[in-house]
Amino acid sequence: IPVSLGVCDSLLPLTPAVVGLDIQDEMGRHEVGHIDNSMKIPLNNGAGCRFEGQFSINKVPGNFHVSTHSATAQPQNPDMTHVIHKLSFGDTLQVQNVHGAFNALGGADRLTSNPLASHDYILKIVPTVYEDKSGKQRYSYQYTVANKEYVAYSHTGRIIPAIWFRYDLSPITVKYTERRQPLYRFITTICAIIGGTFTVAGILDSCIFTASEAWKKIQLGKMH
Repeated sequence: IPVSLGVCDSLLPLTPAVVGLDIQDEMGRHEVGHIDNSMKIPLNNGAGCRFEGQFSINKVPGNFHVSTHSATAQPQNPDMTHVIHKLSFGDTLQVQNVHGAFNALGGADRLTSNPLASHDYILKIVPTVYEDKSGKQRYSYQYTVANKEYVAYSHTGRIIPAIWFRYDLSPITVKYTERRQPLYRFITTICAIIGGTFTVAGILDSCIFTASEAWKKIQLGKMH
């Protein structure tokens, strides 16, 4: 599954050299310091970092996390406060009238959280298929998210915070299908509109006629 991730640690007193992406899953993958198709951009005169990356994950439960685990020397005062600008899976669907949680974590702001806290984002990924009128299919993924914040200690007793994204796949697939409206439905709609118009006109005519007859009777009553 292709993944796009953009995390901005604008208050993070960590240089890009010590921040990295690690990927693990139940198939035995364990990659520390993933660097392919990724950028680490210094912020605040090198005192912060924005991480942007595109990578693939297997369709099995696992996790990827932004941390200092791959650094040779750990920072003295780590701070994992952050903002998540984007986390999406699969193709980007730019289709009108298709609403879903394709970037559910976009805009998540943890700048006021405990600087030493680790953050766990628990993701349930839902496969999504979009089929256009020509029959071409695009594959994307929506996801739901829950999160928790805690302070984690290493085996040496040090606090090494990280931003974890733990994911699992849903067995259910959502499918959107684009279809052109059939001609008979258009004709039925037009007939319904015309029929409704005649019905309303008939009711109004009946009301006017009834009111007119009643007025005539009142006038005749006054004359007698």
